[in-house]
Amino acid sequence: MQILLLAIGDRMPAWVQAGFGEYAKRMPPQMRLILRELRAAPRTKGADLARLVQAEGERLWAAVPKGAHVIALDREGKEFDTPALAAELKVHMASGVDLAFLIGGPEGLSSECMTRAHARWSLSRLTLAHPLVRVVFAEQIYRAWTIINNLPYHR
Repeated sequence: MQILLLAIGDRMPAWVQAGFGEYAKRMPPQMRLILRELRAAPRTKGADLARLVQAEGERLWAAVPKGAHVIALDREGKEFDTPALAAELKVHMASGVDLAFLIGGPEGLSSECMTRAHARWSLSRLTLAHPLVRVVFAEQIYRAWTIINNLPYHR
C-alpha cells in the first residue's frame, strides 16, 4: 500500500522537504508515504481564479493512481483525533487499496475534486499554510502508523 499526497505548489522551502522526508523515511516499505507536487498556475493580476482552480483540480485528478481511494484535505472536512485517525488508517490498510490525498492551491480544491473524492478530511479547522500542511500530514500519518503498531512514539 502507498499513501500519496498530491499537492499544488512545487517551490517549497527546504524545511518542508526535510520535514516531510523525515516522516516518510520512517514509514515501512509496505506503506510508503510519497509526496507529488504539481506546479501551481500563475496568479497574475486579473487572472480568472475560478478557471485556475478548475485547471489545477483537473491536473490533481489526472495524477491520482487508478483504483486509489481519494481523500480531499479540506478545512471543512471530517476531523479526527489521533487515535481515531489511526483506526481509520487501519481500516484502509486492511483493504490494501492505495490512498491519494489532495491538497489544493491558495484558493483550495476545485469543486470537482471535492465532489469526486471518496471522503473529505480536515487536519484542523484552522487555516494552515500549504507548506505546513505537508509536514503536519506526514507526521500524523506516521503517528497513526506507530499507534497501529504499538510503538512508543505516541505517548
